[in-house]
Amino acid sequence: MSNTEIENKDDRAAKTRQLLGMKGASSAETSLWKIRLQLMKPITWIPLIWGVVCGAASSGNYTWSLEDVLKAATCMLLSGPLMTGYTQTLNDFYDREIDAINEPYRPIPSGAISIPQVVGQILVLLAGGLGIAYLLDRWAGHDFPIMLCLTLFGSFIAYIYSAPPLKLKQNGWLGNYALGASYIALPWWAGHALFGQLNWTIMILTLIYSLAGLGIAVVNDFKSVEGDEKLGLKSLPVMFGITTSAWICVIMIDVFQAGIAGYLISIHQNLYAAILLLLIIPQITFQDMYFLRDPLKNDVKYQASAQPFLVLGMLVTGLALGQGIL
Repeated sequence: MSNTEIENKDDRAAKTRQLLGMKGASSAETSLWKIRLQLMKPITWIPLIWGVVCGAASSGNYTWSLEDVLKAATCMLLSGPLMTGYTQTLNDFYDREIDAINEPYRPIPSGAISIPQVVGQILVLLAGGLGIAYLLDRWAGHDFPIMLCLTLFGSFIAYIYSAPPLKLKQNGWLGNYALGASYIALPWWAGHALFGQLNWTIMILTLIYSLAGLGIAVVNDFKSVEGDEKLGLKSLPVMFGITTSAWICVIMIDVFQAGIAGYLISIHQNLYAAILLLLIIPQITFQDMYFLRDPLKNDVKYQASAQPFLVLGMLVTGLALGQGIL
């Protein structure tokens, strides 16, 4: 392969990473719609969309009828592109000083998009999310607007996570748990509430599961250590160092996933519990191969190889809970 071909390949890879909102992009993009999409970080929509699937499964009422498929797809639109896009754009707005240090190619610090345009995008995404949530409540025939309330709650958590004076992300434990719960519990609640009755058992169990999500959230902090240190943000890698934080990350994921398996055994869902435990084995293998050896270099490779087993475990749990137990 010639040098020109290699350069073209690298350029295409950089543009793809930029469009998805991943680290390692460039600042060469000039298309405004692509810049707006980059702010919304499409790569982060996937866990939220999957959470809706798990919630629909745990309701025990989802069917493969056309109406239910359309309802689920609309809820995925709400949780993924709209509310996650809102959250990511809001976070980039308040993180523009940190990004100027860690990721200067990001749209705001690079000057690719103006502040008024960013604020307008935040408001449009929030309004769209609230409108879709209201539509889903009407569509599902809810007497109480549970979808709208969950959306309002999620937008509030996103705001206090990113914005001062609370800015939860300044606290490594609290901020990462808020992020983990937003990735696991909130979309799960939305999917469950759309097709069934949201109850305290589901809510508490998914909040416990979100402690595994805290481990996922920690992974994202490793790429920002330099900027966090300069601006005094107490992320876990800043507080405990790279090696200790990597161990905290993998222990949180594995222990709480195993704890959920223990709960499934307690409600006599032994087959699902066994599957969940088996999924932890390759997860631990990839944690050792990549993340624990070099979390700074292998964070993306680790996420791609190990985290699919966590999200598959979430679906296994959702299916178990949907077997008429709750």
